[in-house]
Amino acid sequence: MELVIMYLVAIAAVGIVGFMLVKKMDIKISLFLIGIVLMYIALLMGKDISFTDFVSSGVTWLDPFKVVGDQFVSTLTSAGFIILILGGYTGYMSHIGANEVTVSVLAKPIAHIKSPYILAPITFLLGNLLSLVIPSASNLAIILMATLYPVLRQAGMSLLSAAAVIATTATIMPTPLGSDNVAIAAELAKTDMFSGLTASDYVFRYHVLVSIPTLLVMALAHYFWQKFMDKRAGSDLTDGDVDLAEVKAVEGSALYRTVYAILPLLPIIMLLIVFAITSTTGAKIDLSVELASILSFVIAIICELIRTRKGKETLAGTESFFKGMGGAMPIVALLVAASVFVIGLKSIGLITELQNAMTGLSGSGMGFVLPLILVGLTALIVLLSGSGTALFFAMVPLMVPLAAAAGINVLAVSIPMGLAGNLLRAVSPVSAVVMIVAGSIKKSPIDIVRRTSVPMIAGVIVMFILSMAIFLPMGA
Repeated sequence: MELVIMYLVAIAAVGIVGFMLVKKMDIKISLFLIGIVLMYIALLMGKDISFTDFVSSGVTWLDPFKVVGDQFVSTLTSAGFIILILGGYTGYMSHIGANEVTVSVLAKPIAHIKSPYILAPITFLLGNLLSLVIPSASNLAIILMATLYPVLRQAGMSLLSAAAVIATTATIMPTPLGSDNVAIAAELAKTDMFSGLTASDYVFRYHVLVSIPTLLVMALAHYFWQKFMDKRAGSDLTDGDVDLAEVKAVEGSALYRTVYAILPLLPIIMLLIVFAITSTTGAKIDLSVELASILSFVIAIICELIRTRKGKETLAGTESFFKGMGGAMPIVALLVAASVFVIGLKSIGLITELQNAMTGLSGSGMGFVLPLILVGLTALIVLLSGSGTALFFAMVPLMVPLAAAAGINVLAVSIPMGLAGNLLRAVSPVSAVVMIVAGSIKKSPIDIVRRTSVPMIAGVIVMFILSMAIFLPMGA
């Protein structure tokens, strides 16, 4: 009877979360509340709260709320702090105009390419590179519609081809600055196998093995698919008026444009250089993501002091760093809320039952089933809701125990699930980026999805095959 109650409660809890994701509601508070309710149900069932090294408050009925506080402390001292620092650096780069300079400098060579179908894969790869600077898919699309779109149209690219390429620019660029990569690296670092793993190690040693080949395949798919669709539709290259957002023109000397184009990418450049040195020489250099970001922040302040020669104004402008940290707090809160929800599921015994079920896959040659199920679940939620972020963060604490129970390497779970959500966003007609691009060119979101679907689905298939081929043989 207890098992039946547990499953009914778990199904109800997961169903509520799924419903809210599909309805595109902000689910942070709901995850907190559902997690707390699950912990109370576990206590009523005579079970303990399943939280590592948890010390009771001394009053049992206060313990679920103490878990929330403890989880905030735990997250803010690890992955949460890194995410806040990254949010601060991004905010400061926007304040000093460095992001706009980077977009302008990297996009300029595009104007010299006159073949519209050669431009499709190049623009796709360039846009993914720019997603390192502007991580928000929606914001990047707005900027590219104002800057790159006219160039693509002038080169002869059709309305829908240009829109589709721009709608798919923020996908799976391997970056240790991504909050999803930071979160999974922090979780893996708790295990014996990946003890001490940093976000840089996770991305440059593992993520990149799948993401780079997948990006190249999608770029090639764009070339053939947009060409095929244009031929089938007989696209009129003169159709469509576009509502372009205003983007401030970038002016200044060559030195200014060079330095400020580099600044947003400086943390990644530092991390890449250190990773290359440590990998080739064996030297011990501990440059974390947050340290690289703080060093880059100091360098950016010095650059601003030299450029403006106004110490008071420059120092006042650094407030944008801390406002940027505040802007990243919702991501940290989501990560904590998802962890509390998972603690609730663990407390009622669901995770143990799932682990027992997964144990049956161990050594059966069916290790790909768990990643396939999770990718399928991600696909369903992303297509219906337009966002897979909340689902991914909710699954982060579960990836290690489920992969261990199935007898497979956790990378075979974390990498395909994380990549699937980012890839399939551009296939959902209700995603923000698709609706923004569709609204700009006055076309239906379905028209955009027809153009984005084949390259993105090809990417999902390739990344899943690569993930299974590379990481399943590594074992748990």
